[in-house]
Amino acid sequence: MTTTSAPPGPPRPTRRLGDRVFAGSATGAGILILLVLAGVAVFLVTEAWPALTANSADLPNGKSLASYVAPLVFGTLVAAVIALLVATPLAVAIALYITYYAPRRLAATMGYVIDLLAAIPSVVYGFWGIAALAPAMVPFYGWAAEHLGFIPLFAGPASTTGKTMLTAGLVLAVMILPIISAISREVFGQAPALHREAALALGATRWEMIRMAVLPYGKSGVIGGAMLGLGRALGETLAVAIVLSASGGITFNLISSSNPSTIAANIALNFPESSGLAVNTLIASGLALFLITLVVNVFARWVVTRRAEFSGAN
Repeated sequence: MTTTSAPPGPPRPTRRLGDRVFAGSATGAGILILLVLAGVAVFLVTEAWPALTANSADLPNGKSLASYVAPLVFGTLVAAVIALLVATPLAVAIALYITYYAPRRLAATMGYVIDLLAAIPSVVYGFWGIAALAPAMVPFYGWAAEHLGFIPLFAGPASTTGKTMLTAGLVLAVMILPIISAISREVFGQAPALHREAALALGATRWEMIRMAVLPYGKSGVIGGAMLGLGRALGETLAVAIVLSASGGITFNLISSSNPSTIAANIALNFPESSGLAVNTLIASGLALFLITLVVNVFARWVVTRRAEFSGAN
């Protein structure tokens, strides 16, 4: 009785030294990022702990920590939401025009110019907002207070300087516009050619093709880009500190001079002259901003990866 041995399997590919070095360095970089993030979280919790456990009478203005942080969180969210609501439709429209309507040379130039907006320092945006945008918005604020005063957002009295929450939100909208536009352009450009060609072959117009084939495919990418832009708006400091006239408190009035500050701007303005428990209180507000930004970016990553397996074949 003879036995036959199984045929040898295919040889296992040997990894080159360069591949091993690259894989190790990439893994190390990923672990390093996680360690840095964990270190930042530990630092914030450690430094904020005295404020978290202190009596209300010992905190700034004799308020509880929740009463101190709540208006700052409110102002941060309001300014970021205004920026998101203004920037997202504009960014999507710009991305669609550059990708599917503009001539090739014009599209390349427009894309380059819009991307350059992300390289402008935030202090320049702040100076532009206070010197140009704020005075230009004063007539609109007066008109809104007179004709739309029944809406809580425009209840007035209108600011005579233009240093309002709405102005700060518009400045942030310009700042996050290139982020959302760049991601939207990439996603729209990767829409399956089979879907686009099939829509055009069935007699759809260019806009109908975009509505039926491009926008459904790029919806998750647009949402992810919007969330990344929201993360940028939440943490912006100098531009908001320069433009916004902050007086504390929670109000939905967007055109008045009485506005809540944002967390980042409040830290930047008060940290140099603070000491002791006041520093711990500011760091505690920074911990709140860290958690908000972390949640926003995790949600954005989940939205982007949710459709990672989508392709033109399925």
